[in-house]
Formats: sequence, structure tokens, C-alpha cells
Amino acid sequence: MFGVGATVGTGVFFVMHEAVPDAGPAVVIAFLLAGLAAGLSALCYAEMASAVPVSGSTYSYAYATLGEIVAMGVAACLLLEYGVSTAAVAVGWSDYVDLLISNLFGFGIPDALEGGPFEGGVINLPAVVLVVMCAVLLIRGTSESAMANAVMVIIKLAVLLGFSAVAFTAFSADNFADFAPNGVTGVTAAAGTIFFTFIGLDAVSTAGDEVKDPQKTLPRALIAALITVVVIYLLVAVSALGTQPWQTFSDEDQAEAGLAKILENVVGAAWPGTILAIGAVISIFSVTLVTMYGQTRILFAIGRDGLLPPMFARVHPTLRTPVNTTVVVAIAVGLLAGFVPLDSLWDLVSIGTLVAFIVVSLGVIVLRRTRPDLPRGFRVPGYPVVPILSILACLYILSGLHWSTYVWFLGWLLVVLAFYLFWGRRHSKLNQTLVGEVDDPAAGPAPGGATGPGRMTDGGGRS
Repeated sequence: MFGVGATVGTGVFFVMHEAVPDAGPAVVIAFLLAGLAAGLSALCYAEMASAVPVSGSTYSYAYATLGEIVAMGVAACLLLEYGVSTAAVAVGWSDYVDLLISNLFGFGIPDALEGGPFEGGVINLPAVVLVVMCAVLLIRGTSESAMANAVMVIIKLAVLLGFSAVAFTAFSADNFADFAPNGVTGVTAAAGTIFFTFIGLDAVSTAGDEVKDPQKTLPRALIAALITVVVIYLLVAVSALGTQPWQTFSDEDQAEAGLAKILENVVGAAWPGTILAIGAVISIFSVTLVTMYGQTRILFAIGRDGLLPPMFARVHPTLRTPVNTTVVVAIAVGLLAGFVPLDSLWDLVSIGTLVAFIVVSLGVIVLRRTRPDLPRGFRVPGYPVVPILSILACLYILSGLHWSTYVWFLGWLLVVLAFYLFWGRRHSKLNQTLVGEVDDPAAGPAPGGATGPGRMTDGGGRS
């Protein structure tokens, strides 16, 4: 449910209207291409999650297999993808909230409260409110967050299935005639834009410290989430493309709350769009909740290793959640969502996700060579072909991203690595521990241990 909650929503509610103008009806191929790369990576994630079942996802896997400085590079990717995507999704949520209020009550949110200063407004208030609500829920506890997410995921899937059923009543094969207007280049670019939505697979692995029997349950969750996500994406994409010419997806009136507009055009009434808007509001809430959860657990893991100030590694003695970390994430994401235009940053999130997936696939190969004896609840089938294909597929999608995306990404990476070299390295618990006291780097330390990835503790050694 965490994997589906963090993935299904962004790809169909927002990004499709960014990707279709690039690929045309061939966006279906772009979804398949992104799903194939994500599927190969998911198999690698499943093995790593069963071998290193701790919080921190790709950061912890890189720490255990490739070393501390590589892990900090991966941390830069994860913080970028989780932070920006959470804020961007919250901004998109406000569009559906505005449509819902308008349809139900006849008036919308004032422009000054639905956009930041760069967009002619003052603050995107609904986006900030969403971030605060998610933060409160995460502070209350993981089990409460998981239950709320599960309910929202069920509603989300029901609404999207309902959308497909209605959209197929207006399906016309003629809308697929000009299948790939921009050729292979357009499909690759669309796949790069879409790929960040598969961040949910990484979000599953951030829960390693907080699930039962992670060696078995994490691989199952990853594969089940991937199958569910790809099926839903394809179903919604095909049904939506069949209702109108692909050029219509770039119309200004579909830039916000696009799927709801499609339903309103198909039925000729506002009520189906209102129902979809309700589903979108609930759906996007779950995406924001899970991606914020993932970012707090990654920061917790980095702080536990001494690479961030100790406050990031503290767990509340009663609530058993990293309250400090959650508050910091909520403030940072809330500022981004409330004041910064994020529409152009989807590709920046994708590059972070792709690099993280490449590191996980490489980590499988390294760990097979360095620790072949390590117990694994799941093994990648077709090793080493599958990890290599995963790396190649991610590199291919990376090739379709614009050069400016690489410039911004490298700039952010240099900032994080500079912080590590000037501060993190000197405070690293790994560097402060005698060689004889170092725990198994692949399995992670015992609760409260001083080195590498371990179980969630409150800083006093209590798991």
C-alpha cells in the first residue's frame, strides 16, 4: 500500500499532461518503458531489501556496499527527489481542491492564496495545509499513517477504475492514428518525465525498520506494488487518450485538474469531474504522506550515521517517531510548495530517481561478490543479466533528459558532497569507531550501534 500510495497519482493526475505533448499517443510506450526499467530495478531493490532490511532505502544500501561518500551522493539524489516531488505534488493537490470547491459551492480559492509570489499570488495555501496535515499524521505514528494511507489507496484505485470505465465509453481508435509524432526522441523524453512517479518503489524500502519479517515482506511488497502501478497507469492512459486528440492534452484548460476536465467533456456535466476531484484530493494526500514519510526515514538514517546533526537521529520517547526530522521536512517542503514554482522540476526528480535505481542495481552486483554468504530472502532471477539490464535501461532513459537538468543536478550534488567533506566526514560515527568495534557493514549494527545502517533508535540505544 505504501508503494502504490506513493506512486499512483502523480503519473496520471499530473505528469500525463506533461508527457503526452512530448510522445503523443506513444506515451503508452513511455509508460511501458519506464515500467520496464522500474521493474528491473524493483527486482534489485527486492534483493537488497532482503539482505539489508533497514531504514534509509538506497542510502543504506549504498552505505553497506559502496562506502560512505557514495552513500552521501545517493542521499543527495534521494533528498532531491523526495523533497521536490512532495512539494510539487502538494501544489497539484491545490488545483483539484480548487476545482472541487468550485463545483460544490460555486466559488474557488482566491488567486492570491493558490499561487506563490512568482505566479502572481502570495502563497499556495492549500499546498501548505496539505504538508502540515501529513506532518501531523506522521508524527502521531507509523501504524496510523499506514492505516490512513491504505484507506486512501483503496479509494484512489476505485476512482481511477471508475474514470477508465467512463472514459472508455467515448473511446475512439482514431485518436491513436498519429501514434508517435515526435518519434523515439519524444517517447524517451516522456519516459524520463514519467519515471519519477516510480519513487514509490523506493518509498517501500524506507520502511525496513518498521515492518515485520522485512526479508520476506519487503520483496513481496515491491513486486506487488510495481504490478499494480503499471496496470493502473496503462489502463488510465489508454482510456484517456481514446477520448480526445493527443494535442488537446496541452490545452490551457487541462493544465490543472486534467483528468477531471476529460470526464466533464465526455459526460457533458460537472458531476463526474467532481467525483474524480474528490478521488484526486484523497489520492494525492496519500502520495504526499508516503513521500514525506520516506524523506524523514532517510534523514533519520543519515543522522544516525553521524552525517547530520544528532537531532535528526532522535526518536520521540512516547510517539516512537522522528519528530524533529518530520518538522524540518515539513518546513522545507512547505516553503517550496507555498512559494516556489515547481512545474519545470519533474525531470530533476526523475534524474535523482534514476541514479538511485542505478546504485541499487550496482549494489546487488557488489554485494554478491563481497558477501556471497549473506542471507537473502529474495534473489534477483537471471543474475547478473537483470541488474546489468536495469542499469542500461535507466541510462537509456537518462539520455532523454535535457542538458539543463544535468547542470542543476550536478550543482545540488556538489553542495551535498561539500557538506560531507567539510562537516559530515569529521562527525561520521564510522570514522570515529575503532576497527575492532565495527559491526558487519552489510547487515548493519545492533540497535543503538554506532556504525552503518541500523534499526530505528531514540539515540539512547533503545530500538
